[in-house]
Amino acid sequence: MVDGVLFVCHANMCRSPMAEFIARRLLRDLPVAVASAGTDALDGAAMHPYAVEVAAGTGADPAAFRTRRLRPEHLTRAGLVLTATRRQRSICTALAPAALPRTFTLRQFARLAAAAAEAPEPAAPREDSPLRAAVAVAARARGRLQPATPDADDLHDPIGGSPADFRRCAEEIERSIRPVLALIGTAG
Repeated sequence: MVDGVLFVCHANMCRSPMAEFIARRLLRDLPVAVASAGTDALDGAAMHPYAVEVAAGTGADPAAFRTRRLRPEHLTRAGLVLTATRRQRSICTALAPAALPRTFTLRQFARLAAAAAEAPEPAAPREDSPLRAAVAVAARARGRLQPATPDADDLHDPIGGSPADFRRCAEEIERSIRPVLALIGTAG
């Protein structure tokens, strides 16, 4: 999955699978694979029922989805790792330090992608895939922007909430993926 996006959350039951299904729909016209995992997931569990509703709303059938625990090889094979929180980003980079340059929180990467679109940089060396080019552009933007407040990077966990809380989380995920999609489309 070198040209793939890996979404990571805590249990791989809510945020990361919703992000996986939403991203698959939004990135369907690009040569980008999408997967998800959880830092503390139990392999083989079902997705949360409210997350299933969100995933089904993407037009895909989430019935076969099963959670998977994050492993170092998932991180080393991913072209881009997008986590739900700063804590999960730290866990990812501790598991696979080589993944640090391509590991961001989802909301952080969305800000970087939006900043890169607003202030394009001079041409950099061409990457061999649109995803790698987008990661390179975002990594350069990371060095130019002031850090955001901690709450600006973390995606709220809807677990224990209502279906409306899950829909709000999914809307935030989609808002965050759209600039990522735009950057992948223009950077490559």
